Amino acid sequence: MNALAATSRNFRQAARLLGLDSKLEKSLLIPFREIKVECTIPKDDGTLASFVGFRVQHDNARGPMKGGIRYHPEVDPDEVNALAQLMTWKTAVAAVPYGGAKGGIGCSPGDLSRSELERLTRVFTQKIHDLIGTHTDIPAPDMGTNSQTMAWIFDEYSKFHGHSPAVVTGKPIDLGGSLGRDAATGRGVMYATEALLAEYGKSISGSTFVIQGFGNVGSWAAQLIHEKGGKVIALGDVSGTIRNKAGIDVPALMKHRNEGGQLKDFHGAEVMDSSELLVHECDVLLPCALGGVLNKDNAPDVKAKFIIEAANHPTDPEADEILTKKGVVVLPDIYANAGGVIVSYFEWVQNIQGFMWEEEKVNMELHKYMNSAFQHIKAMCKSQDCSLRMGAFTLGVNRVARATILRGWEA
Repeated sequence: MNALAATSRNFRQAARLLGLDSKLEKSLLIPFREIKVECTIPKDDGTLASFVGFRVQHDNARGPMKGGIRYHPEVDPDEVNALAQLMTWKTAVAAVPYGGAKGGIGCSPGDLSRSELERLTRVFTQKIHDLIGTHTDIPAPDMGTNSQTMAWIFDEYSKFHGHSPAVVTGKPIDLGGSLGRDAATGRGVMYATEALLAEYGKSISGSTFVIQGFGNVGSWAAQLIHEKGGKVIALGDVSGTIRNKAGIDVPALMKHRNEGGQLKDFHGAEVMDSSELLVHECDVLLPCALGGVLNKDNAPDVKAKFIIEAANHPTDPEADEILTKKGVVVLPDIYANAGGVIVSYFEWVQNIQGFMWEEEKVNMELHKYMNSAFQHIKAMCKSQDCSLRMGAFTLGVNRVARATILRGWEA
């Protein structure tokens, strides 16, 4: 099941649990706006290249729309639509005053030079500058983009609208980015893990962890879990999959990777078959990479007691049903990886105020938001007698539905 079908399915289940009016339910699913633009740029060799860019703005009932921009050859309108919708519910679960959006350009960023990427970003911004804005739609980095991409968007947008640092988040610190933003999603995952384990009388310290993905989210989650006394016994990414039942020395692995080394060449662990990673025995499994990695084929063999969805849509609905029957507790992506958008909200607030926070304050506020969201999800699970995934979805959908009704959606 693709991401759009799975997200819509979860939404409809939540709408039924909440008893939403059928017209309101349909209205909440329909995107506010879908944008498709052609971006033609001169390449470094003088030839012209054309790329297709997308921006889906899903909902703005609770505030300006918010969501990443990804550069990837397989940027697909359906996937962008699903992720925009997911952002609507995620921002509501996190209780930040945003709606949902998502965007991207169909390109291979690794095949483009820095100057070509800059030209492409600026042309894309020129095409959508009148549709985004500090109080309209606030992009952020995603797959294939980074703080430099956001700096180019901020600069190009400001040529049309004046100095506007709050138009994007995930910027470099020197241009108004927030301290703590780089680690935010991984730190949020760690806070979410702490909250869930505490419900079962457990803690990160003494628990064993398997992490799939060692990019920004996976590497920060691994470091923070290691600092808390958790034992990371296996992890993997495209450069290799490794394990050490005594626990991987995460700081040593980070040093190895930062010096250009690949996981498979790390001396502090043994190489293992990548197909065994998701079904490796552990207390907690953290999928931190791509969507759809847990499916009906491998779900029956999962040995983890808890799954923390640090990636977007890592668990197919069929796998979800199998895992539930097995008694595996799944903490859904809509909450577990919300740390990034929460600290993006903090960055936006700082930019609007023109007053920057210390990193300690950022992390303290993130902890507060993650804990509060978990308590509200638990309360919804209790009142609706449902899973954590449905608890999170009903919480998010209910908040958006209430805001929509209060604003007079039928007027």
